[in-house]
Amino acid sequence: MSYPLPNASIDLSGKVALVTGASSGLGKRFAQVLARQGAKVAITGRRLDRLEALAAEIAADGGVAAPLALDVTDTAQLLAVIGRAEEALGPVDILINNAGIPDAQRATKMSVALIDAVLDTNVRAPWILACEFARRRMEAKAPGRIINIASMAAYSYRGEGAALYSVSKAAVVRMTEALAVEWSKFHINVNAIAPGAFASEMMDGMLERMGDISQHMPRKRIGDPAQLDSTLLYLCSPASDAVTGTSIKVDDGQGGR
Repeated sequence: MSYPLPNASIDLSGKVALVTGASSGLGKRFAQVLARQGAKVAITGRRLDRLEALAAEIAADGGVAAPLALDVTDTAQLLAVIGRAEEALGPVDILINNAGIPDAQRATKMSVALIDAVLDTNVRAPWILACEFARRRMEAKAPGRIINIASMAAYSYRGEGAALYSVSKAAVVRMTEALAVEWSKFHINVNAIAPGAFASEMMDGMLERMGDISQHMPRKRIGDPAQLDSTLLYLCSPASDAVTGTSIKVDDGQGGR
C-alpha cells in the first residue's frame, strides 16, 4: 500500500458517524467537528428538540445530520438505532460512544436504581452499541472506527464521591482494549479518549457541588471541548489506521501520573 507524505489526513468525506449523547456537552461538539470534516452524522440523545436544533446548525454550516431520539438504557432503542441511522444516512463507519452520566454520591449512599442507571448508561450501552456496529461492519466486510469516551477518572479517584463513575470508566478503557483485540482482524479499530475536566453540563453540575476545582489544578483552568477536536479527528481518520486498543489521556496535566 502506498501512503501519502505525510500520512496525516483528517478528511472524513463520504463517512457516516453516529454520536451518542449529542444533545449537549462534548457530544454536541464531536458531532459538529465530524460534520465540518465531511462526515454525515447521526446525532442521538434523549432530547429530540436539542438534536433538531443541532441538525439545523450543522446544515447551516454545510453539513448533514440526522437527529434520532435515543435513550441508551432502553434495549429496544439501543438495538435499533444503528439501523435507523443507516436508513437515514447510509452505512455507519464511525461510532462515538459518548453518552454517560455521573453518580455524584458516596458508594454506600447510592440507591440500586442509581447504580443500575450508571452502569446501564456508561458500560452496558457502549458495549451493546459497539457489538451491533461491529456485527454490521463484519457482515459488510468493511472497516470501522469506534471511539469510546472514557475519563481520567478511570485512572485516578480521590474520594470526591463518584466511585462508581470511576469504576464504570475503567470498564470502558478495558472494553476498548479487549474489543480491539477481538476485532483487529476485521479492521475495526477500537480506541478511547480519556478527558480530564472539560466544560460541559455534567461539569457544571460538579462545579456547583464542589466549587471551583480548577484552582487546585496545575494550569488552574477547566478544559475547553475544542481542545479534544484533534484527538477525536485523529482516531476517526485514515491517519490512525494502525492505532487500536489505545486510550488517549487529554487532561491538561490535571490528574498527575
